[in-house]
Amino acid sequence: MIDEVMMLRHGRTQYNLEHRLQGQIDVPLDIVGQWQADQTGYALASHYYWAKVSRLAADPEAIAQPGAGAAERSDIRQWQEAPAAARRMVVYSSDLFRAQQTAHAFADLMGLDVTLDPRLRERSFGRWEGLTRAEIKAQDAEAYASWKRHTGGETRYGVESRAQVGERGARAVRDIIAAMDAASGDTPTTLMIVGHGSWITATIGTLLGLDPDGMNALGGMRNACWCRLKVRHTVNGRTIAEPLFELEEYNKAPAIADNADWENGPADLRGPHTPDWQPIVW
Repeated sequence: MIDEVMMLRHGRTQYNLEHRLQGQIDVPLDIVGQWQADQTGYALASHYYWAKVSRLAADPEAIAQPGAGAAERSDIRQWQEAPAAARRMVVYSSDLFRAQQTAHAFADLMGLDVTLDPRLRERSFGRWEGLTRAEIKAQDAEAYASWKRHTGGETRYGVESRAQVGERGARAVRDIIAAMDAASGDTPTTLMIVGHGSWITATIGTLLGLDPDGMNALGGMRNACWCRLKVRHTVNGRTIAEPLFELEEYNKAPAIADNADWENGPADLRGPHTPDWQPIVW
């Protein structure tokens, strides 16, 4: 039974650096984005090391064994009897490549499979995809101002509304939980979802019952940062029809982000043709 959901945003891309709306355009991580994904992967792998133990306990053939001349074999009971083996983790990712790269930066350390799901794709920005905010404003200042005010002017350009992306995301999360719960029964399970900033913010808002167009709801997500939700299947000891969600962490970064330039990465990764990242100016 899934009792925890992690949502992780992908690392930086060249479009992020240039402040272009990616939407569902398939763009890979840039060098700093791969560094961000790796640093977050290391941090989460340390925190969730139990997931590697659980995976090996379920597949003892994957436990490393010495050669025939060794004094003894690895005792697989140590993995199978460890308390960590009582939980499990599953990893889902948007099928867009930047999300896949970020998912594997964590999952490969743990030996976990990554399941791709197009329902986890970023918000579609329609005919605005690939454009900067300055280009959008020059094209249609009124629609741009409406988008900025959260009054929906962007939808005339085929942009998926915040409500639509939130409903799409929340439905996907609930469907995955229902399918996983049916398959795993009472085994406590953490669901890791790797996706995109606008999708994560809208989905969490919808799961919490917030107004998707509320200006004071949830702030934007930084690259390669995560959110954590507790999932409740009962209230006062009674099973409920659909799980409830409690937000426990939002926009959380690994500890290294406090001591490094997270948006630009370390200096030895930035070549002469790599500009510095700048905050978004509306």
